[in-house]
Amino acid sequence: MNPILREVLVPPEGARRVLLHSCCAPCSGEVIEAMVASGLEIELFFYNPNIHPRREYELRKSENVRFAEKVGIPFVDADYDADRWFERVKGLEWEPERGIRCTQCFDMRFERTALYAHEHGHSVMTSCLGISRWKNIEQINASGVRAAARHPGLSYWTFNWRKKGGSQRMLEISKRERFYQQEYCGCVYSLRDTNRWREAHGRPKVVIGEKYYSPREETV
Repeated sequence: MNPILREVLVPPEGARRVLLHSCCAPCSGEVIEAMVASGLEIELFFYNPNIHPRREYELRKSENVRFAEKVGIPFVDADYDADRWFERVKGLEWEPERGIRCTQCFDMRFERTALYAHEHGHSVMTSCLGISRWKNIEQINASGVRAAARHPGLSYWTFNWRKKGGSQRMLEISKRERFYQQEYCGCVYSLRDTNRWREAHGRPKVVIGEKYYSPREETV
């Protein structure tokens, strides 16, 4: 961790306690370290029923648990809820990445996060989802704001985790920790579309559970 490169983070209303929704260890590593460097109290919330198949889900969760334990922050496992996720996105199977299916996915995950935040006395929640360059930050923030607005006194922190070197540190931390390197967004439809693209470009299909970051990796 290099505090010289980080600004002091100030959540909405100057809150010192934040509920962080996490999708995976590579995305959350920099966010967690930045919050810790700013003296914030974090609770990590893992609710990602979109991740498919179950083996991929367990791999991503176990890496998240490993890092949370190393840093010494509480990890909340909201467990798998795939059937409800498939119900939520029914009819949107062929929507493109960053389209309405993704909005429904973010809404579902953040609604559950917001409910936990409300029930456990958090006034601020946020997510590491937006640190990935593959995601639409505005789309993610809109879902987070909608979810938080359901509960009086709860705010969604729309911080841009990519700025001021955040994206680069995300990669550096992933290499340092040798996190599992997922090769698609997470859901069965993103896996389908990723493999279709790979086949069209003469590349092998995704192999779950094989790729990990190392000091030699150059891409996220």
